[in-house]
Amino acid sequence: MANGDGDLRLSETWRAFCQELAQAGEVLDRPKAPGTPIDQAEGLRYLSRLTRTALNMLVDSADPDFPRLFLLTDDAIKIGADNPDNVYQQLVVQGDREYSIRGQRGTVPYLSIGSKANRYAIDGTMASTGEIELADMDIAEDGSFEVIASKEPKPGNWLPMADDTTLLIIRQTFNDKTAEIPAEVRVARIGPGPVLPDVLSPQSIEGQLCGAAAWVRGTAGTFANWTEMFMSEPNRIYLGQDQSFYYRAGGDPKIWYGHLYFDLAADEALVITAKPPACRFWNFQIDNWWMESMDHVNRKVCVNGASAKYEDDGSVVLVCAERDPGYGNWIDLSGHRSGTGLWRWIEAEDYPVPECRVVKV
Repeated sequence: MANGDGDLRLSETWRAFCQELAQAGEVLDRPKAPGTPIDQAEGLRYLSRLTRTALNMLVDSADPDFPRLFLLTDDAIKIGADNPDNVYQQLVVQGDREYSIRGQRGTVPYLSIGSKANRYAIDGTMASTGEIELADMDIAEDGSFEVIASKEPKPGNWLPMADDTTLLIIRQTFNDKTAEIPAEVRVARIGPGPVLPDVLSPQSIEGQLCGAAAWVRGTAGTFANWTEMFMSEPNRIYLGQDQSFYYRAGGDPKIWYGHLYFDLAADEALVITAKPPACRFWNFQIDNWWMESMDHVNRKVCVNGASAKYEDDGSVVLVCAERDPGYGNWIDLSGHRSGTGLWRWIEAEDYPVPECRVVKV
């Protein structure tokens, strides 16, 4: 509260932020949310992770005139079936600005840049307003590239934006993160604009904190809604939505997404079989109820086209189980009897739906 022009106290603003943030915890009490110790503990940790990302994005990286590239997820922050084979970078932008995205492509097999209208705090959507991918770009012989992001078309590599564009997402997808070189990317606003960032005001930080709390609550609710939707068709690829549903939530239009919910007894495993078509990339990952990828640093919780063992006919068999069954490609359930998972095909000539069955182990 203000006590005269030179004596301002913002403790009430902080309390309001904490109270709004606390409402995100309601997701833990949903009737369909699992009450097991591991799932509730992971849910609590998940909310703390979302809070870290929200503050990074909407407080420390919130100025579209001075864009700051940051990691949306890493090996500890997980959101919305984040791909263990990916590096996700983001920056906050504004649709009426123009940006230069410069980089060195490295050896990463797949890199896409999407402009998005981020409405996770409002209605759980993040619709695409423009997309560009390495295969679409003119790249110099030394591997360098530049992309211009703007509403108006530009010569060369152009990433469209729109009036409601608020975010750029850079996805780098690896066959093997230990052997491939990531692209180096840097972004700057170009054209008219301020020379220096504004001095922080009470109104600015209040709005940023309010937006961060709303984003945490909205994001947690969005993906809990997804899991509850997948629960209606357990132990199979969920086909209740077409792919546009996932694209509206920020998905890459060149990817086919096959989500699933698994629910297994202690003596059961989920076996998934597929014959990969010709494609740029494919992978499968196991996730928890909150749609976080599992511990892909220390456990075998995902497989892709480069790491998989294939059958003689070119098909792959994945066995999601607590212990290695000794055949196929083992996916470690990491102490979970229920949760979610995701299969991806990238730029495939066909999109076969992987077959799932429950077996005794």
